[in-house]
Amino acid sequence: MGNHLPSSLAMVPFVSVDNMMRLVNTIGAPKMMSEICDYIEADFKRWPEFDKTPRVAAHSEEGVIELMPTSDGEYYGFKYVNGHPANMARGFQTVTAFGVLAKVVNGYPVLFSEMTILTALRTAATSALAAKYLAPKGSRVMGMIGNGAQCEFQALAFNEIIGIDTIRLYDIDIQATEKAAKNLRNTGLNIVVCNNAEEAITGVDIITTCTADKQNATVLSDNMVGSGVHINAIGGDCPGKTELHRDILLRSDIFVEYPPQTRIEGEIQVLEADFPVTELWRVIEGQAVGRKSRDQITLFDSVGFATEDFSALRYIHHQLQTIGHYVDLDLLADPDDPRDLFGMLDRAKTTN
Repeated sequence: MGNHLPSSLAMVPFVSVDNMMRLVNTIGAPKMMSEICDYIEADFKRWPEFDKTPRVAAHSEEGVIELMPTSDGEYYGFKYVNGHPANMARGFQTVTAFGVLAKVVNGYPVLFSEMTILTALRTAATSALAAKYLAPKGSRVMGMIGNGAQCEFQALAFNEIIGIDTIRLYDIDIQATEKAAKNLRNTGLNIVVCNNAEEAITGVDIITTCTADKQNATVLSDNMVGSGVHINAIGGDCPGKTELHRDILLRSDIFVEYPPQTRIEGEIQVLEADFPVTELWRVIEGQAVGRKSRDQITLFDSVGFATEDFSALRYIHHQLQTIGHYVDLDLLADPDDPRDLFGMLDRAKTTN
């Protein structure tokens, strides 16, 4: 395991799942999400510097496989990620991912990392960042509908960054709720297990929906949502996958990451193509207003965008320089003479 980044350009730091777990447990998940949140916020503040494109998606009946690229001119990053809602029933993860960070100047990667765990951390960090600007001031209670793999990360991030102290849990799968309640029992949060979605959002300041069905689902109906709440909608992230009734959208001020992607994948896919939305980076940068009044319903239509993964990879790369927890991956051919790749291969006959 390396403690300093490798000096040879042929060797690339690789953060395995085991390495990532070591990093998270060394730093602490709440602190790590708070620090990733700072990186995401800093990169949102320089939004115009980034190359931006909707993720490149390959859809099938089983799910989707996506590439999420971006660059700020100094570094290039991408994430490979899948989303297969039926995977859990087969014993697989619904979402898995890995990512790469590279230097633009020479195209050489400087980091290769697992991103299944890291995506959960950055998703929760992004949710809390949006709530920092959009949720009612002094928010303390959040309802969580959908208690799968993302649930605990969201709860801990909102506690650490926003100050949420009570989480009301509901999932159609009671085992998922029991799992989440068990995992959160020693965190200092007040955990309330609810029998239905209506009960879960009673008296809350923030509603988080995080379900996985790839269909135009209605997790929240219009009459369930009262004035003054902030909705953190993170389950809808591909065509045909939504969680909110259309009428909720019409009553809300909607904030998004990157409209060309969100109009394809997010809750707003059911609205007209010119329906007005506000880009979150403009609120963070002070170019637009987030929460305007006590009765306003704010909606963060989150689908996950490449800059957030870039920020998370940038954060991990910086942590490796002091904390370590990686292995050197022999990923790049590095002949003594850049023109003599065949010669390097031929000479290997005598050394292998």
